[in-house]
Amino acid sequence: MFGLPPLYNNLLAALLTIGYVFSLVALMEVFVTRFGLARDLSRKITHIGAGMIIAFLPLFDDSHWSRYLNVSIFVIWIFLLVQKGFFADVNDEAVKTMTRTGDRRELLKGPLYFVIVATICGTLFYKTFEGVVAMAILGWGDGMAPIIGSRFGRLKYKILSPKSVEGSLTMFASGFFASLLLARFIVPHAYDVNRILILSLVATAVEGLSPKEIDNFTIPIAVIGGAQFV
Repeated sequence: MFGLPPLYNNLLAALLTIGYVFSLVALMEVFVTRFGLARDLSRKITHIGAGMIIAFLPLFDDSHWSRYLNVSIFVIWIFLLVQKGFFADVNDEAVKTMTRTGDRRELLKGPLYFVIVATICGTLFYKTFEGVVAMAILGWGDGMAPIIGSRFGRLKYKILSPKSVEGSLTMFASGFFASLLLARFIVPHAYDVNRILILSLVATAVEGLSPKEIDNFTIPIAVIGGAQFV
């Protein structure tokens, strides 16, 4: 992609993803600290933005093992979230931007689960249809659902955790359209609107049934598992 040997190409692409994510977290910290952006909103914007790392995948050269450097940023954040989840103070950038209440222990739940799943999708499911769709739905669908549901949700329901019909509809629509765009961009050879539609419906149902935080696991499991049958 950059006209470099595969190893250097992939190192450069990985550095771009690292710069992108740390810049995103720094930007959210500015908005939370200086402009009063709500923590829950900052958390979900970071969630969506981190999921968009898959848009960098076309930059990686598939001919070399170093293509797996695409998950470097997620591996870095696995260690950072564990460290910060145990030891960070309330003024830590990650605590401000990735937690709902300012409790550092929240970093050991949803955010940590997310980067673990992203690491798996970027290795075992590197540039596969199911890996791309799983990350698109997890990033955009699960990211947008609580933003809309918590602010505009009127039709509430509860199975294992409180949800809203409006949030679930947003989950479906956001995940579906993000999957359409990202699958077309990253895995055009496997692009299939009907499969994306079905998997988006499955993921929405699973999200509605899932407890808080655990949906970062259940959604991609449902998408990757469902992709084997549709």
